[in-house]
Amino acid sequence: MEEPRPELEAEADERRDRPDFDALIPPEELVSGDRTRDDFFDAVLGLDSPSTAGEVADLAGHGVDAAREYLEWFERMGVVTRVTDSPATYERNQEYLNWRRVQRLRNQFDDDQLVDFLEDAVEKDGSFAEKFDVESPDTVAITAHAADTDRSVEAVWREVSEWKTTRRRISLLERALQTDSDGTAGQRTVA
Repeated sequence: MEEPRPELEAEADERRDRPDFDALIPPEELVSGDRTRDDFFDAVLGLDSPSTAGEVADLAGHGVDAAREYLEWFERMGVVTRVTDSPATYERNQEYLNWRRVQRLRNQFDDDQLVDFLEDAVEKDGSFAEKFDVESPDTVAITAHAADTDRSVEAVWREVSEWKTTRRRISLLERALQTDSDGTAGQRTVA
């Protein structure tokens, strides 16, 4: 192992004393970059109601000043929308996130694959409608259905949630297959 350059070596009196490790800044406060952005992005994705920078900072596990900067950046990108000014509150922009999902679908799969996915999802949707004997998951009375079928409320709730997810998937797949406003179908963009 090579010796460090002389300017990096500790002086004799510095080597006598043990370093005060408690006085050092914790590594998690020094590290920034992609992981910090991801922490804030994950926090924003988890928002279910308008939240302040302080609340987002708590969710992300970082400081309020950093939260304000990332929220302003996310707002410029369209990931969040500002709901109030004083105090500033933000909510996730679900339409932007749906648009991003559609773009990813269009970039990752060709039209034939998207049609196959859509057909599977439509078939699954029909099975749910038949099973629950209603047209929409929003009209399922979960507790009543659980009692009528001698199943747990949780089991019925899980299936209704899966049905709602299937409906969202159908919507995204249909959007991915739709003709663009300029009349071209199946055009791929860089996400």
